[in-house]
Amino acid sequence: MLEQALEGGVRAIQLREKDLSGKELFVLAEKARRLCDRYQAALLINDRVDVALAIDAAGVQLGKPSLPLPDARALLGNNRFIGASVHSPEEAQDAERGGADFIVFGPVYFTPSKAAFGAPQGVAELKKIVAITHLPVYAIGGIKPDNITEVRSAGVKGVALISAIIEAPKPKEAAETIIQQLRR
Repeated sequence: MLEQALEGGVRAIQLREKDLSGKELFVLAEKARRLCDRYQAALLINDRVDVALAIDAAGVQLGKPSLPLPDARALLGNNRFIGASVHSPEEAQDAERGGADFIVFGPVYFTPSKAAFGAPQGVAELKKIVAITHLPVYAIGGIKPDNITEVRSAGVKGVALISAIIEAPKPKEAAETIIQQLRR
């Protein structure tokens, strides 16, 4: 599935496997990095700075319970990306002050994988986040081909999604379609 997404033009992957042991995550991350390298795509590791460093990943994606941003930056240096998952304007401003390179905001629309983070926030709230930060903002949560135009109108840099590609009958084609919609 990952290779099909990369073949379809995806150029950044976040490895988000919270239930794996450190060793299992390391082995999977190493394989994913080699695959991403073949497609010149960035691999970000969710939450695990140690694994990102161990496999020489492009960076990490941090959430509220993660290592504080300044500490992650001290460990990763300035040559790796740090993304911050945020759910409010205050969190977005904290992420910018803390040294994040980009923000992932959501959930914009309903999606089962983000239900624990609260009700969908909508495009109006997404626009507020884009307006208050200088960082690139990526929308997450329920992003599908039929709502990408609306999301892009909020001024986001791009989108983060899972199901729109992995649940598609043809993941490569789904990735290509989404990327074309983002470029319009």
